[in-house]
Amino acid sequence: MSLELSQLAALIRDARSIFLFTGAGVSTGSGIPDFRGPNGVWKRRLPVYYHDFMSSEAARVEHWDYKLEGWSSFRDAIPNPAHAACVDLERAGRLELLLTQNIDGLHQRAGVSRERLVEIHGTNNEIECQSCGARSEPEDAFREFEATRKPPACPCGGWLKPATISFGQNLRVEDLSRAEQGARNSDLIISLGSSLSVTPAASFPLLGARGGAPYAIVNRGPTDHDAREEVTLRIEGDVIDVFPAAVREALT
Repeated sequence: MSLELSQLAALIRDARSIFLFTGAGVSTGSGIPDFRGPNGVWKRRLPVYYHDFMSSEAARVEHWDYKLEGWSSFRDAIPNPAHAACVDLERAGRLELLLTQNIDGLHQRAGVSRERLVEIHGTNNEIECQSCGARSEPEDAFREFEATRKPPACPCGGWLKPATISFGQNLRVEDLSRAEQGARNSDLIISLGSSLSVTPAASFPLLGARGGAPYAIVNRGPTDHDAREEVTLRIEGDVIDVFPAAVREALT
C-alpha cells in the first residue's frame, strides 16, 4: 500500500462523520461517459435550456432526443467498487452525506440510502412532471418518445422530462440546504473523481474544510482545488483503484 493510500485510510479510520463528494470519475468505470470530457456528448451538442424546453415543442423534442442518445448507457450501467465503498461507509455508520454531481443514479442503485444522498444535478433514473411533480420510471417514456418522436406528457397535462437539472433550471433548495448542513456536520471531507470546477456544487467540500475538517481529493487529472490551502491530502489516480482500498484498510 502506498504512503498516500495509507494516509487516506488513516483519515477515514479516525473520522466518524464523512462528507463524500463525487463526480464523473466515479462512474466512468461503470461505462458512463464523461459528458464534460473532450469527447463528451456536451462537446458535440449543447443541451436545451429549461425555459426553451417549457416554451417550445421543438426544444422538447431536441431535449428528449439528446437524453435518448445516452439512455442505454445509464440503463445498463452497473455500480463499481467505488460505489460499493461508499455503501460500506454508510453501513459502518461513518457517512454523514454523499453529495454527487452524477446523474446516473448508481449511488442509489449500489445501496446508498436516500437519507444520506443528494443528487445535486438530479437523476436520469426518474421522469418528472414539470407541472404536478409526479415521478415515474423512465423506460416507458423513452420507448414512447423513440416510437412517436413526440415528447411524453403527464396525465395531468404537464410536460414530462428526465429528472435532471437542465441549463437555466434552478437547483432544488432542499438539496442545497442538505448539502450545506452535511458539509458543516462532517469531520472529514473527501472529493472523488471530480475536477471541482462546477459551482455551486464544488463549493460544499470547501465549506466543510473551512469548518476545520480534513479535506482529501482523489482524482485523475488536475482539479480547481489542488492549490487551495484547505486541502489536506491530494492523491493523483483512478478513484476505483484508490478509494475502495483505503476504505477496506480503514474499516478492517
